[in-house]
Amino acid sequence: MDFVLLSIVGAIVLFGLIMLLSASSPNGYAQFGDSYYYVKHQLIFGLIPGIAGLLFFSSFPYQVWKKYAWELLLISIGLLIFVFIPGVSAGIGSAKSWVSVFGLFSVQPSEIVKLTFLFYLSAWLAGRDEHSVKDVRAGFVPFLIVLSIISFLIILQPDLGTLSIIVAMSLVVYFVAGAPVLYLLGLIGAGIGTLGLLIASAGYRAKRIMIFLHPELDPLNIGYHINQALLALGSGGFFGLGYGHSRQKFQYLPEVAGDSIFAIIGEELGFVFAVFTIGLFLVFMWRMLEIAKHAPDKFSKYVVIGICAWIVIQAFENIASMVSVMPMTGVPLPFISYGGTSFAITMCAIGVVLNISKHVK
Repeated sequence: MDFVLLSIVGAIVLFGLIMLLSASSPNGYAQFGDSYYYVKHQLIFGLIPGIAGLLFFSSFPYQVWKKYAWELLLISIGLLIFVFIPGVSAGIGSAKSWVSVFGLFSVQPSEIVKLTFLFYLSAWLAGRDEHSVKDVRAGFVPFLIVLSIISFLIILQPDLGTLSIIVAMSLVVYFVAGAPVLYLLGLIGAGIGTLGLLIASAGYRAKRIMIFLHPELDPLNIGYHINQALLALGSGGFFGLGYGHSRQKFQYLPEVAGDSIFAIIGEELGFVFAVFTIGLFLVFMWRMLEIAKHAPDKFSKYVVIGICAWIVIQAFENIASMVSVMPMTGVPLPFISYGGTSFAITMCAIGVVLNISKHVK
């Protein structure tokens, strides 16, 4: 397998655990009386199942996923419906993004759908020639229908952050398969229009856009999160305050172990390590594209491209929201943020890529 990619992922995971240990310790002690609570949970519910998944997917024949593509689509739809079943849903407030597993822990089905839907989409595109992909009735309409079903179920949860990753990943794979640029521009335009309607239908989304444009407005309420993130990054300067010396992690910055961990990296380790973090994901992207370039077949090529787009776009969406380049979407930083389901499924996806890397030309 490609040990260069494995080494890159290992470096990001190790760096993530080190930063999670520092960022989460005050919250862990305040909420659970244990400074190591979040790290322990990340190891038990993220790293251990993630390594197990990586080993399984790196050894299980990847061609099987192509064979059962239709079943995987049905599984994807079923998982997204599962979150609305009373007694199973573990959503918070009006959000229905989680399911409870025997009351022991929670799982986020939309994270699993990223991988299962990608398998279906890659198999479907691999089974069509270039003419079929470009044809409106044979290519564009079926792609639009299936993506719309998945998107609609995620919108109902609602989880626009995860939806943006799945849609972006799907468009990248569709483009690589030979879709005309005009189709993609039309889909992007329709997506922007739909997003506008969703923003208009919910006041809190409109406020997020307003705060994105003017972070100084309402700094103690809706603008609190982004202002504290910018304060953390600004306080770090070029070399940072030093590992473990963050001030914002002491109950000031929300979600320090999750969505906001990049701000803690910038505060403690400074601009140098913030750029280093971005560089790790750029090197990761380079290696993934090398594997895709030499993939043995169209299905494996689309899978690798999709996983690369998923992880890299999610990483830069998280970072962009922390530096106020785009509105906050609530997506975690891959391999680094706290979150068992996201971490484990991402590791499973890497296992698939490592499996494919064994068969590169």
